[in-house]
Amino acid sequence: MERLWPSIVESYSPQSIEFVGTLVVQVLSFWSPSLIYLLLDVAWPSFSQRHKIQPAPKQPTRREIWKCFVVVAQNQLISSVLHLLQIHVLRRGVPSYRVESSLPAFPELIRDLFISLLMREALFYYGHRFLHQPYFYVRIHKRHHQFTAPIALAAQYAHPIEQIFANALPITLPPQLLGSHVLTFWLYLAYELFNTATVHSGYDFFHNKAKMHDLHHEKFNLNYGSIGLLDWFHGTDTLEKRRKD
Repeated sequence: MERLWPSIVESYSPQSIEFVGTLVVQVLSFWSPSLIYLLLDVAWPSFSQRHKIQPAPKQPTRREIWKCFVVVAQNQLISSVLHLLQIHVLRRGVPSYRVESSLPAFPELIRDLFISLLMREALFYYGHRFLHQPYFYVRIHKRHHQFTAPIALAAQYAHPIEQIFANALPITLPPQLLGSHVLTFWLYLAYELFNTATVHSGYDFFHNKAKMHDLHHEKFNLNYGSIGLLDWFHGTDTLEKRRKD
C-alpha cells in the first residue's frame, strides 16, 4: 500500500479517487456479501437452513427479493448521484475527505474510526427512533419493515428520504466533520456496510448481532441502534426479555 497509494494519487484527480474508490468499497463490502448471503439458500440449502434465524414460511419470495434488488439499486444510484453533486457542486471540486499521497498515521486512524463509530451510533439511533414515530413510520420507514424476516439486501430497502438521511449521512458525515483521510473513510465505510448487510442477512454468525436486529424487524420497538450503546443507555436493549415474551 505504501508504494501503490502514492502512484494512485499522482495518476488520478482527488475527486475521481474519492468517487470511484467509494463505489468500489460499496460493491465489495455491501453488494458482494449481500449476494453471497442470498446464494447460500441456493448453493448450500442444508447449511443455510441450519443457520437461518426465522423459519422458511416467513422468508421472502423470489418476487419480493427481486423487488428488493431493484429498490436497493435505485437507492445506490441516488447515493452515487448525490455524492457527485456534493463533490462537484456543493464543495466546488474539493474532495469530501483528505486525499493525499501519505497514508493516515495509525493513531489518527484509530481515533477517527472510534469517534466516527460513536457519532454514527448517535445519528442512526435517534434518526431511526424518529422514523418510528407514527406519522413518519407510515409514510417513510414502513417500506423498510416490509421484510419482517430480513435479507442482507434489505438493509438498504428503504424510502429515498430514509436512504439519504438515515442510511447514508450517518455514515458519511462523521469522517467529513473530522477531516479524515479518504482511506480511513473507506475502511470505516467497509465495516459499516458489511455490518449492516450481516445484521440483515437472516443468519446469526456473529454473537447475536443479527438476532438483535432481526428481532427489531419482528417486534418493531427495540434494538434501534447499530452497536447497541444507546439501546443500553435508553433501555431499548431488551432482547432477552422479548425472547421470553
